[in-house]
Amino acid sequence: MTRYEDLPYRTCVGITLINSEGLVFIGRRAGGIEHVDDTHVWQMPQGGVDPGEDTWEAAKRELYEETSVRSVEKLAEIGDWLTYDIPRTVAGRAWKGRYRGQRQKWFALRFTGTDAEIDVERPGGGHHKAEFISWRWEPMKNLPSLIVPFKRPVYERVVKEFTTLAGS
Repeated sequence: MTRYEDLPYRTCVGITLINSEGLVFIGRRAGGIEHVDDTHVWQMPQGGVDPGEDTWEAAKRELYEETSVRSVEKLAEIGDWLTYDIPRTVAGRAWKGRYRGQRQKWFALRFTGTDAEIDVERPGGGHHKAEFISWRWEPMKNLPSLIVPFKRPVYERVVKEFTTLAGS
């Protein structure tokens, strides 16, 4: 078995979906071994980049597969790749033990549709299992306190980079 320190990061995208009121979409995770309490089960959409896939295309695909949302305009992206390590206690069980964490390219998108477009229970793209069991709009400044602690530095950076886009 590969040592934790030698495991690669999974290449992913993250999406900060901002509505016309400057609030951000967050979804309540349907599950996951890394979620240890009821407070830190919320997150923004995110997911893996397929081999050879452009990160912007991956972001739009992941957003649709997790929320059914297609009505968006790209506002910005963070130039750097942001990384986090999953706790060692769950690393062997998450992603079949192949990764130590994720390296993520983050995008800010303006939601141009209506809330009726959002469907986390039956998301688009034939996604076999829903990622979220519920969702809500949240002020951007609150996001870091809602995510599992090991992802918090990434969320703090995303908030720092995108706060002005939300009008906060």
